Amino acid sequence: MKIKKGDKVIVISGGDKGVEGIVQAVYPKLNKVVVEGVNVHKRHRKPSQQTPEGSIVEMYVPIDASNVQLVDPKTKKPTRVKIVREKDQKIRVSKKSGTKID
Repeated sequence: MKIKKGDKVIVISGGDKGVEGIVQAVYPKLNKVVVEGVNVHKRHRKPSQQTPEGSIVEMYVPIDASNVQLVDPKTKKPTRVKIVREKDQKIRVSKKSGTKID
């Protein structure tokens, strides 16, 4: 998976298409990512002794990693990513502009 926590991504398909956000969590085994402001669900909490009135909690639900693309730091548009090896290091590079992402 070429997307990491803290990357700025844009959603390319689904109900939140066109929304940009920061990656909050990555689940490589499930091929899913959690993006801030995308796929927000509301969860109703029952009243308890700590919160006698109950509450409605907004939570971010993971979306498939194939539905997001990394935002190119130079052009500010979605781009694919390639990995280049430099002196025993893997560096992510934007395919559109060729700029380093890491």
